[in-house]
Amino acid sequence: MSVTQVCQQARQASSVLRELHADSKNRALLLLAEALADNGERLKSANSADLDAARSDGVSGTLIDRLTLTDKRLSSICQATRTVADLPDPVGQVVSGSVRPNGLLIERVREPLGVVAVIYEARPNVTADVAALCLKSGNAAVLRGSSIAAHTNAAIADVMTEALRQQDEVPEHAVQLVRDLSREAVVELLTADEYIDLLVPRGGQGLLAAVREHATVPVVIDGDGNCHVYVDASADLERAASIVVNAKTSRPSVCNAAETLLVHAAVAGAFLPIVLEELHKAGVELRGDERVREIWPDAEPARESDWATEYLGLVLAVRVVDSVDAALTHISRYGTRNSEAIVAQDISVARRFARAVDSGSVFVNCSTRFSDGGEFGYGLEIGISTQKLHARGPMGLEALTCVKNVAWGDGQIRL
Repeated sequence: MSVTQVCQQARQASSVLRELHADSKNRALLLLAEALADNGERLKSANSADLDAARSDGVSGTLIDRLTLTDKRLSSICQATRTVADLPDPVGQVVSGSVRPNGLLIERVREPLGVVAVIYEARPNVTADVAALCLKSGNAAVLRGSSIAAHTNAAIADVMTEALRQQDEVPEHAVQLVRDLSREAVVELLTADEYIDLLVPRGGQGLLAAVREHATVPVVIDGDGNCHVYVDASADLERAASIVVNAKTSRPSVCNAAETLLVHAAVAGAFLPIVLEELHKAGVELRGDERVREIWPDAEPARESDWATEYLGLVLAVRVVDSVDAALTHISRYGTRNSEAIVAQDISVARRFARAVDSGSVFVNCSTRFSDGGEFGYGLEIGISTQKLHARGPMGLEALTCVKNVAWGDGQIRL
């Protein structure tokens, strides 16, 4: 089936989805969660085929980690789908209302976008996550994964389609997987503006370059995560060390992991030996500027490119700065507007940082690893927007809706 045919079916399904009651959508979501749980061995078998092929091709450990579907991750996918079912339905919510002098009641009401497409790499959980979020928000989902996860994505999509066929409220074409893995299929999806209302690309620079070159559909970029932790002169150093180690090592292959540590000069001498020793023991390769290497000689010399790199692995760039202003300047130059953190006891400094830093998410005295739709109470996320129109930061249900104006009158005419 061609990409255009998939999009046409999605458009037809979206006209049904937009009118569904929350109860109907919730029943379908619980059915999907049950089906995914019941087919765990089938999904893991498909995932094993992808993992074997990836290892044979010499794929990096980072991508292997993203690709792997463990029992724990499968359980998390199922639980997240159930969590989405429990969330309030955004469709039909009245955002605001006012009565005009002429008696018109103007309401701003949330409604689905229509058809949402996502192009993504490696992570098979995205297949289920996007399906759940789109269904709950009344949108049809068009999914195009990468070849590295082809077997796993196909198995998850097949299980969901089979489950939707067991009921008669949600159209089976509400969730579809584009199985054509060619570059031409990506371009066809990027230019399907007759059918696609929003496209979210979740991948590397190659994918984003193709999006910028070809896309005619509305796009929200899920971009790089070159995230920073700034440790201020007023920081509790024990707390700061715990936050830095967690932000870097808890799961280094994801976009909310810290890639650069900035430390105020006033505490660098006391703090760096503590935190760098912990990071070193955790297997982190450290790359520091001259002032860092004076304190920790074992650090590799940091190059200019290190400050701009999203490592997605156990590598951390470290710099000593003289002030919060210097930290903000560094982040402004090298950051990707994903997630930034400050550790500080001086509330005025923390507020200054939170106000001034240009980022979709800011974390004060906590890890960047909380930049996640589930952690924010969204159930899941369709992506983390690094732009400002129409969504920013982790994108949950509300980001998959728009607002329409509904005017209620009793015969008014405009003179």
